Amino acid sequence: MREGKFDLNTLIGLFLIGGLLVYFSYTNKPTEEELNTDTVEQQDSTQTSVNTFEEKIPSQDVAVADSVESDSTITSYGPFGNAHKQNAEEKLFTLENDLLELVVSSKGGELVKARLKEYRTYDSLPLNLMDKNNVFNLKLLAQNQTYNTHDLNFNGVLKNDSTLVMSLMASSGQKLEYRYSLSNDYMLNWEIVTNDFEDYLESEPVLNWEMRALRHEKNAKNEKLNTELEYRLPEDKDVDNLSSSGDDQETESNIDWVAYKQQFFSSILWNKNGKFTRAQLTSKALEDDEQNTKVFGSKLSLTKVGGELSIPLGLYLGPNKYDILKQYDRDFDKLIPLGWGILGWINRGIVINLFDWLQGYGINYGIIILIIAVLIKLILFPLTYTSYRSMAKMRVLKPEIDELNEKFKDKDQMKKQQATMQLYQKAGVNPLGGCIPMLLQFPILIALFRFFPSSIELRQQSFLWADDLSTYDSIYNLPFDIPFYGDHISLFTLLMTVSTLIYTYMNQQLTGQNQQYPQLKYMMYLMPIVFLGVFNNYAAGLSYYYFVANMMTFGQQFAIRAYMNDEKILQKIKEKKENPKKENRFMRRMKELQEQQEQNSNRKTRRNK
Repeated sequence: MREGKFDLNTLIGLFLIGGLLVYFSYTNKPTEEELNTDTVEQQDSTQTSVNTFEEKIPSQDVAVADSVESDSTITSYGPFGNAHKQNAEEKLFTLENDLLELVVSSKGGELVKARLKEYRTYDSLPLNLMDKNNVFNLKLLAQNQTYNTHDLNFNGVLKNDSTLVMSLMASSGQKLEYRYSLSNDYMLNWEIVTNDFEDYLESEPVLNWEMRALRHEKNAKNEKLNTELEYRLPEDKDVDNLSSSGDDQETESNIDWVAYKQQFFSSILWNKNGKFTRAQLTSKALEDDEQNTKVFGSKLSLTKVGGELSIPLGLYLGPNKYDILKQYDRDFDKLIPLGWGILGWINRGIVINLFDWLQGYGINYGIIILIIAVLIKLILFPLTYTSYRSMAKMRVLKPEIDELNEKFKDKDQMKKQQATMQLYQKAGVNPLGGCIPMLLQFPILIALFRFFPSSIELRQQSFLWADDLSTYDSIYNLPFDIPFYGDHISLFTLLMTVSTLIYTYMNQQLTGQNQQYPQLKYMMYLMPIVFLGVFNNYAAGLSYYYFVANMMTFGQQFAIRAYMNDEKILQKIKEKKENPKKENRFMRRMKELQEQQEQNSNRKTRRNK
């Protein structure tokens, strides 16, 4: 299925799957005797159903007489018999603020829905991080049997729009409470508290949290790639993750939070009391699922105090927005892939602050990207000018370098290198002068490569023909898929590629052809073609930025070339040759290396003789 349309194979597959489900439902229908059998096997089966995600939502169509249910259920579920009423009416309780609408169910006392009010899905539907796609379960013990809070009914008391207490009562009055409170942000405060409940708790209680992550974005493939399970090791102050591709699992000790991170939104469970002493974490990819991205699972060990539980948890349900995540001071902001080392420093220290400052004026995000490109180009202009000046010197020296190449064509290459370096020294030219400024600009280009695809600010922001700068700007959907390219044409990527090809051509004209390695010319033209395939599925904002940067580079080149005069540069080089300065450290070091290489070569020649 693609773009909401079914093809014939999909219809046939659904028909066959539906037929199989009907057949197995009929042949495996339990008898009346089996329904009322009180065996350990039945309890094991109940436990297995909780551990299988597809069976997490309990059936609500079981019709059993109240009198039969009362006797049977109390017998089968011991101290929790009154709480296990499968045909009991489900009651829903709503907690709400300006940002979130949360729904808690009496079945399991757990959160079953979380809607972010300020956001919509790519197809303009309400954006739910949770919508009966998750389970919070605590295993209980009694009479050598196991029970699951997910199967039991809680009594709820809604004190106001932001405070709710869900209670599970045992037959002798023992109590388990889930206390929910919602303030004015994206954090749900959830406290697990027990009273005289020690006999029903494991020696190391385990909270099981499973969730099937829902799809929210237009580019499902990219969203799945950026959806992963992450967790924090507080002792190392390090955030680690399971594999973002394929299936993965890990067992860790002493983590303080676990996050089910999606491309632009996250669900983070945080132990405010300290640490989850043990965590079994799993992630399963859903490659062919159009509505879901991945299935996550976490079994988190809780610490008892005096045999009871009093665990304050925080459940963040919100956007991956840097300034929001940063305010919790728990390294939540590291969920945003802004890059490591200097790349992260550039994004966090410069780009984000600049972006936030500009968006405060209410400017269109396309214009903001344009302004950022202009500002960065102006800041880097001294380096750009230095690079072009160095390339111009190399260009005017090219006839003399060609003469040296011809003179030493069939002679010792070491002598040719020495003669070339002497020419550079006399002319006052640094052969790396054109490369170093470009290398200094490279971290900024890579930092922006990380910033734009992960910036939620660009999500669903339109500019020109692009209706969402955080994903590809398709102007035409192809009726087929091209390997490495995709099934659509992104115009900003196309413009970026064409402008990069033009820039490559102009740059080669500016620097002249490399006689030693002429094949490099074709490699430089190949790279933009590769970028065409890579960027076609990337954020339109990124391609747009690179396109604007290329256009500004053209303007700078024309301005600098109009200002620089090759004859004047050549005249200055001649003057330096007549009045040579003391060789600089770089030239001296290069000369020492060449002499050392020549000595090594001579020793090798003598040994061979």
